[in-house]
Amino acid sequence: MTHRFVLRVYYEDTDLAGIVYYANYLRFIERARTEWVRAIGIDQTALRSGQGIVFAVRRIEADFLAPARFDDLLEVRTALAAATGARIVLAQDIWRGGERLFASAVTLVALAGSRPVRLPDDLRRRLAGPGGSDLHRDEDLGAGRAGEGG
Repeated sequence: MTHRFVLRVYYEDTDLAGIVYYANYLRFIERARTEWVRAIGIDQTALRSGQGIVFAVRRIEADFLAPARFDDLLEVRTALAAATGARIVLAQDIWRGGERLFASAVTLVALAGSRPVRLPDDLRRRLAGPGGSDLHRDEDLGAGRAGEGG
């Protein structure tokens, strides 16, 4: 199953030509990642306050395929591509209707302070269970792309 997050492009998201400014795609996928984490049952505030663990983006591979424009209704699709002891790789794509506009692979690491740490057991179980590792479907995300380079 792929997590889906819908958003509207506002004037503030665009440049003078009415096209979404490139850095805003990263904001859109950040919002969707936060909602994906929430959807699999992880309370990031509790994880930080209870165990001192936060997630940080380690790497992003991004392809800008077509422009989004003012007032477009977009859907960010997020799926787990891979998970290791301290790392999560997500495939995140942005769609407008049936057209993929943006494709990315995002590597997250778990940190305590500024040091990498293993993902908590509960989090690893959630990633392996319903809504976690079964989120990745090649037909939704483009076979092979999401896990490359990781």
